[in-house]
Amino acid sequence: MHRYIISSGSKAADIEPVAVALHEILNRLPVTARSREFPGIRIEEGKIVDRNYSGPVLEQVIEENRVLRVTPRNGAYKGVPVIVSPIRDVDGTAICAIGIVDITGIFDLATLMDHQSAILKQVCGKDPCPLPSEQIDAKR
Repeated sequence: MHRYIISSGSKAADIEPVAVALHEILNRLPVTARSREFPGIRIEEGKIVDRNYSGPVLEQVIEENRVLRVTPRNGAYKGVPVIVSPIRDVDGTAICAIGIVDITGIFDLATLMDHQSAILKQVCGKDPCPLPSEQIDAKR
């Protein structure tokens, strides 16, 4: 029987089963993870693309011991929204970090709302879109 221990000294092979499972659960969203002491793993499209991975947000999350929802300015996910969480021991110390691409961060709701009128005009031909009963009345 294999045994995996997640600790501040975990290596990529120790973190791999959890990271792969999360990757599959989340419909193959990219997943990254590392321990406090060692680089970790990066998984994309069902494949492990790096077993010696560390990113600036993973490192920051371990250091600050808090969840971050950010868009990195550098690294493999530069310009892509991510969510990264610490994995804590029983004392609350961040021993690892695990992150995913934040697909909710890709959609900017505020911008969508600002452009709602233009979108309605493009989709419906006028603003606002007529209700189905108005379309029926217009055809009579």
